[in-house]
Amino acid sequence: MHQKQGCLDEGRHLIVMFLLLFIPFMDMFSILIFNSLQSNTFIEIEKRLARKTSKIIAVSEIQKNELTEIYNIAKPDKISVIPLGFDLLRFQENMAEKRDVFRNQFNIKNDEIAIGIIGRLVPVKNHQLFLKSLKYVIENSNKHVRAFIVGNGESKNHLMKIAGQLNIDFADLEKKKTDASLTFTSWIKDVDYVCAGLDIVALTSLNEGTPVSLIEAQAANKPIITTDVGGIKNIIIPDTTAILVKSNDEVEFSQKLLALVESQDLRNKLSQKGWINVKDKFHYKRLISEMQELYFKLLGN
Repeated sequence: MHQKQGCLDEGRHLIVMFLLLFIPFMDMFSILIFNSLQSNTFIEIEKRLARKTSKIIAVSEIQKNELTEIYNIAKPDKISVIPLGFDLLRFQENMAEKRDVFRNQFNIKNDEIAIGIIGRLVPVKNHQLFLKSLKYVIENSNKHVRAFIVGNGESKNHLMKIAGQLNIDFADLEKKKTDASLTFTSWIKDVDYVCAGLDIVALTSLNEGTPVSLIEAQAANKPIITTDVGGIKNIIIPDTTAILVKSNDEVEFSQKLLALVESQDLRNKLSQKGWINVKDKFHYKRLISEMQELYFKLLGN
């Protein structure tokens, strides 16, 4: 997303480019892999835009490094790092009531461990790793487990097919409500209710910029298991708010998800400092303040 603002004083024009989640690259991950011609086109467009801007905003240090060292979009001194900001207080308010609402809606019993993955159903999110790990947990745990894929996208039918091949009992909430082991819920607007109702939040992506679902999970003090890709290390605290797993490592992800399901103590440990980690760093007021400061600085130059 490119934000442009004109400055008429002294006949100068000020343009600030905001690459939200580095859209041309992070969201075009499959293009980068499978279509080098289109990849090069996007990169060249970004380079030309960068030459015409006064400042580029990256949402993480890792993203800044990709912009400067990997894709050579611009020099480091032209890039400022300003993390994303959100209204996170709703993930701390009335959470017990919200938990009851979510779990009652999906008939989740008190002794059932609810695991969720939240995001678009697209190849880069690698939901098939989640499904294979879920299968392993169901087969190897004495706990009662329920899983929820929250979101929608082009991969939905493919993922349902994989779930069927893995003999995972699943339901599509768009068609009917059941107490199946796995539920495809489609999008749920009130994500704070989702986080309240879940016991574990997972992410299996092959690449990420700044995954909002993990920021929100920490705001709700939920234990996280995630692949170690992209900018994830910038938003979680390894072994304190989240378990990190190598990208697309089915064995490690499955075993560590099982350990998280089996151990209430481990879940409690990973639930202690999530809110502390994100409440200031990713609050929208901090974002507004830093953006305002940058604009005034550029206007003054």
